[in-house]
Amino acid sequence: MSRQVFMSRLREGLRGLPQKAIDDIAADYEAHFAEGEAAGRSEADVASALGDPGRLARELRAEADLKRWEENRNPSAAANAVFAVLGLGALDVLILLPILLSVAGTLFGFAMAAVACFGVGGFLFVSGPFIGQGHEIAGVMLAGLGLMAGASSIGAVTTLVTIGFVNGLVWYGRLHMRLLKPALEPQGGLS
Repeated sequence: MSRQVFMSRLREGLRGLPQKAIDDIAADYEAHFAEGEAAGRSEADVASALGDPGRLARELRAEADLKRWEENRNPSAAANAVFAVLGLGALDVLILLPILLSVAGTLFGFAMAAVACFGVGGFLFVSGPFIGQGHEIAGVMLAGLGLMAGASSIGAVTTLVTIGFVNGLVWYGRLHMRLLKPALEPQGGLS
């Protein structure tokens, strides 16, 4: 593969990243080619040592998404980080997808249960004076407050577990890339 084909495939795979990041990455890989040529290696030899440009682009995009999650802890960054980890390889998807779906479904179920319990508790608290008489009013209102407090606790724990889950995925993605990096490193002194 020639330098031009390699670079165009790499740039195509990096589409969607900020232009400055794409230019910096492209400059790094252009330097690999320049160093290889200075050492007397052909463009095809350097390109084969660098690996598949599509895979490199996926890993570089995944790294950018993982950094975005670390900088901005919001749902969009979390989703990008999860999809970045999933996009690293088909085998990973086959192994991780059932686990991710079951954990995500459980977390979503707990979140919906917290919202529903909070709503029911609020309804009981507000409607307490209209439902009972005497001591029943206080009991219904306190039951409503108890449901709302329990729902808030469930929601807080679910949020913490969700953040931990996304952080675990980020850790897994980084580990995955560190394990693959030696296989993707250029051979023969190029780095």
